[in-house]
Amino acid sequence: MKILFIHQNFPGQFKFLAPALVQQGHEVVAMIMQKIDLEVWQGIKLVSYLPSRSSTPNIHPWVSDFETKTIRGEACYRAARKLRNAGFMPDMIIAHPGWGESLFLKDVWPESKLGIYCEFYYHAQGADVGFDPEFPNKDDSEICRLRLKNLNHLLHFEVADAGISPTHWQASTFPADFKSKITVIHDGIDTQALAPNSSVTLTLNGNVTLTKQDEVITFVNRNLEPYRGYHIFMRALPALLKKRPNAIVLIVGGDDVSYGARSDDGKKWKDIFIDEIRPAISIADWQRVHFLGTIPYESFIPLLQLSTVHVYLTYPFVLSWSLLEAMSVGCAIVASDTQPLCEAIAHDKTGRLVDFFDHQALAKEICQLLDNAKLRAKLGKNARAFAIKHYDLQTICLPNQLAWVNQLST
Repeated sequence: MKILFIHQNFPGQFKFLAPALVQQGHEVVAMIMQKIDLEVWQGIKLVSYLPSRSSTPNIHPWVSDFETKTIRGEACYRAARKLRNAGFMPDMIIAHPGWGESLFLKDVWPESKLGIYCEFYYHAQGADVGFDPEFPNKDDSEICRLRLKNLNHLLHFEVADAGISPTHWQASTFPADFKSKITVIHDGIDTQALAPNSSVTLTLNGNVTLTKQDEVITFVNRNLEPYRGYHIFMRALPALLKKRPNAIVLIVGGDDVSYGARSDDGKKWKDIFIDEIRPAISIADWQRVHFLGTIPYESFIPLLQLSTVHVYLTYPFVLSWSLLEAMSVGCAIVASDTQPLCEAIAHDKTGRLVDFFDHQALAKEICQLLDNAKLRAKLGKNARAFAIKHYDLQTICLPNQLAWVNQLST
């Protein structure tokens, strides 16, 4: 078959599926909305394109999101027409529709099957919006903006033949009329590469080397922001550092935002919550807290392998790969009792669950695990077994993804 992938940051969620289709002998092309130097990646032909205009200043805030998606969709549409005119006729298109690029591709190739990655459908209640009372919506028209934000999804539902979603809860957020077309298959975790390593070491700042003998607490976000519970974790630190005089805290994440809003005063969320808790922490204790920023993946794996206790918190939203990767390396995990996380973490079986907002309970759970090596070993072993059984790339997820592609082609 001829298969076209659409993702503004390709490969994204398709980093395993697209190369696997090449290995099966299919002709695979990917359209990517950025300047790139490569023409081919793992046998996949890359087609670069860029939007021809930017968003309109002072446009109505309810429609600004959809205008941006329309601009991206137009750019992809025009690049797709060039591909069609050059003779490329895909049998199927597999797209992440979240940024709007694939809005008009069925108008270019009406006979092609379209499968879309169903990551999240927005709701005014019951999910991320309104979850955290500390950051309430200041505009009572937020529900109107969200309704229009879902326009992109609704237009895709009209033309998509099937959907794929990484978790059952994320799939459940979509409307019933389209939900029946969604197959739940996670992107997959390479559990062979992400395995426990008792001899792992990690060097900080070129002069401090940590081993499994050290007491290491890890916390990982793409960006340090309330959506992923950064504020709750930080508020647990004063008590945690006092009770654990030998603990070393490693915090991974950028200082921008990935999902939520920026702060009202323009300060970085990272700095806001450092400033809040810093007076309650001594100079000596604060020296045991290390902000590592964003780190390369080859450093991320040993960081998880080194972890004595790993902490993962999130609003009810998209599940991070990092949680399942931590499970795969056998981390003892303390996590928030929120969806879709509960699909992976069962309390006292594959981890420990705490109320998202209770930073005191969080500190207590972490300390209890640090004191109980036997329990950590049990939870870590169970977490890895669960990851292998449900999320292993080679034996579970990739075969099911390939079967989904074959079904889409019929």
